[in-house]
Amino acid sequence: MIKKIGGWLLAVTFLLCIVTLLFMQQKSFGKLPRGKRLQRIEQSPNYRSGSFQNLTPTTMLAEDASYFSMMREFIKDKPGRYPNDSVPTVKTNLATIATDSPVIIWFGHSSYMLLLQGKRILVDPVFSDRPSPVQYLGTKSFKGARAFSPEDFPPLDLILLTHDHYDHLDYNTIAALALKTTRFVAPLGVGEHLEYWGVPANAITELDWWDSLTVLEGIQLTATPARHFSGRGFTRNKTLWASYALKTDTHSLFLGGDSGYDTAFKSIGEKLGPFDLALLECGQYDRQWPNIHMMPEQTVQASLDLKAKVLMPVHWGKFVLANHTWKDPIERAIAKANELQVITTTPRIGEPVFLDKPLPQTRWWNEVR
Repeated sequence: MIKKIGGWLLAVTFLLCIVTLLFMQQKSFGKLPRGKRLQRIEQSPNYRSGSFQNLTPTTMLAEDASYFSMMREFIKDKPGRYPNDSVPTVKTNLATIATDSPVIIWFGHSSYMLLLQGKRILVDPVFSDRPSPVQYLGTKSFKGARAFSPEDFPPLDLILLTHDHYDHLDYNTIAALALKTTRFVAPLGVGEHLEYWGVPANAITELDWWDSLTVLEGIQLTATPARHFSGRGFTRNKTLWASYALKTDTHSLFLGGDSGYDTAFKSIGEKLGPFDLALLECGQYDRQWPNIHMMPEQTVQASLDLKAKVLMPVHWGKFVLANHTWKDPIERAIAKANELQVITTTPRIGEPVFLDKPLPQTRWWNEVR
């Protein structure tokens, strides 16, 4: 009897392994770096012992946390994690908006478009309903938050990526937008995913921390450190994660990507600041993973470290990827910003932010149940 049970367990385990292997063959999982790309990665000072490393030693979970406790907590039903009402949006015509002033248009979470020097730069575009490798599993976007789709975009000058997590790099969105731009810029290794998805190799530029280039006429881009991790399957940290500094003759922006808090923000501020505006994550945090995402109060401090004149909190308002209520990130960030006298801007999804005009500061989330 014991042998029979053992045989069944072995068969079930083997079947699960086969199913998992087949599931992981879907294109949305991407590819790990190889060939010349891997050779370049191995020359990076940030790549050691077979993976990329943070500047500050970084554990994924707190000492008293485990992946089991994390998943158990996440699947609990918690009031307030999703809004009951649709979130308000502004359906800006992305093809006709034009101005001499820099403009930022936020699409929820960490997707936004920059208009600088007459150029259109789209950052971390995710327009699928779920930030997941498949659209039948995973957390769904908030009601009304998917106000924009790839079809709404005119030709783009650049798609800029901060790392390869599903809530920042979406296969369906890249496939839909690939013909609308001639250039992608991403951290080291992320180009392997893009090439696998059909983006020409000569359209991809990959950067290590502190690499700098004139990315478009009149626009200087520098890849800067972040405290995070990467990976789309079971293997982590084979591609790099980054933040960016964007500079023109008249303006300077900081694009934060995902990052836990550490001294890198102060170093970036000293080397490349001050910034007219910093877009920084303020959501998807938890006491169980305090090193890889900032608490909202740390977000405000990071903006001070960067010497930013204005803070625009992002990485909230569209998806549930943590245990906090959907309003908690912005409420805590605004409270701390008021305490420290930090200027913030809080646009609705799709509402243009003109840097040289009065900034949107409506507390629109208070109108949503």
